[in-house]
Amino acid sequence: MEVMDKLRILADSAKYDVACTSSGADRSGKKAAIKDGGGFGSAQSSGICHTFTGDGRCVSLLKILMSNMCVFDCQYCVNRTSNDVERATFTPEEIAELTMNFYKRNYIEGLFLSSAVIKDADRTTELMIRALSLLRNKYKFHGYIHAKAIPGADPILIRRLGALCDRISVNIELPSEKSLKLLAPDKTKTSILAPMGEISSGIVQNKNELALYKSAPRFAPAGQSTQMIVGATPETDRQIMALTEGLYKKFNLKRVFFSAYIPVGNALMLPNAKPPLLREHRLYQADWLLRFYGFKAGELLDDKNQNFDEQLDPKCSWAVRNPQFFPVEINSADYEMLLRVPGIGVRSAKRIVRARRCGGIDFDRLKKMGVVLKRARFFIVCNGKYFENMKVNQYNIEENLKFLAAQKPDFKKNVNQLSMFDNPALLPPKTETIKSLTGEF
Repeated sequence: MEVMDKLRILADSAKYDVACTSSGADRSGKKAAIKDGGGFGSAQSSGICHTFTGDGRCVSLLKILMSNMCVFDCQYCVNRTSNDVERATFTPEEIAELTMNFYKRNYIEGLFLSSAVIKDADRTTELMIRALSLLRNKYKFHGYIHAKAIPGADPILIRRLGALCDRISVNIELPSEKSLKLLAPDKTKTSILAPMGEISSGIVQNKNELALYKSAPRFAPAGQSTQMIVGATPETDRQIMALTEGLYKKFNLKRVFFSAYIPVGNALMLPNAKPPLLREHRLYQADWLLRFYGFKAGELLDDKNQNFDEQLDPKCSWAVRNPQFFPVEINSADYEMLLRVPGIGVRSAKRIVRARRCGGIDFDRLKKMGVVLKRARFFIVCNGKYFENMKVNQYNIEENLKFLAAQKPDFKKNVNQLSMFDNPALLPPKTETIKSLTGEF
């Protein structure tokens, strides 16, 4: 089979994995290039071209599988052994040559390499290690590489793989052990969590080594991530967020990705419905609150509210359910409380704290600072006064927020990915585009 035919098959097979972000690495290839007598690529921020599709995937990486010839029969996976799809396998040499040829033509800035389980986890990992070794050592490629660790692989092989890439991930796939046993009988909770623990301990150990010896070899300097499939199993958003919080605490992950389940093949055990894109969107918003806004999973959802509201984002929902914390006095509230106000993001909260040192703040100054007053006005006061002396009660707040949300394009109806060739006049303002990528509220 020709290499381009393999590329067509294996690039298409890799599109269902969303756990590939190229941020977090800052290794320069310049020093390595001088040391090795030449080389290509850089993993510094300026060397990574962050191009995102409409659903958040980074397209600056060559994103492929080494093989889609899988011995596992995971019902949610298009590459499962029982599914009738076209099969192909790259050799390590083909992957290395393809990556270098694409990089030299300025098609890509890095590589995301995953694979189906060819014979067993160890054999698959060995082939991936060989491919990355060729890139790093033979072709002197110093650019960004994200590799997918195979559950069940030997810890020694996991360490070798992590030493060759910038970021490494192990997909947890399903939110509960019960669902894993039902839909992925070849995988176990232990086989997934064990390599995650191995990677986490390897990163900590490497940091200690680098503190003593600056020239020590790096191990997954951009950290590790994982992915969960949403909508294939009956777990609630509350269960998913509790698991997400636990993964961040236990394994110090850089990111948990959520992937709305897309029906693939003839999996009779799974729902044949449209991907729950709005639910995926709400989970990403909640994930941002966990990582940057100081929220806990138990605050966002409770026994009465097991799933996120489709009409309100998680931050607004929390604020409406907790009126005892509001209104917040802008001129005296601490930074942590400002972050909990809908319409105030991380940058806006920092600007408010800095500006208060020079004098009082009113609503006009808040607007100039980037605060979204159409949401924040229900939850804040400036010098004891509401915005335009408006009357506020809990019912009024919820209804107004839902009305504002309804004015936006229906997320469920507009699910097509963005095109790079759309009419610029029809694209959203630059500030809104930035917020859509940073996750600010």
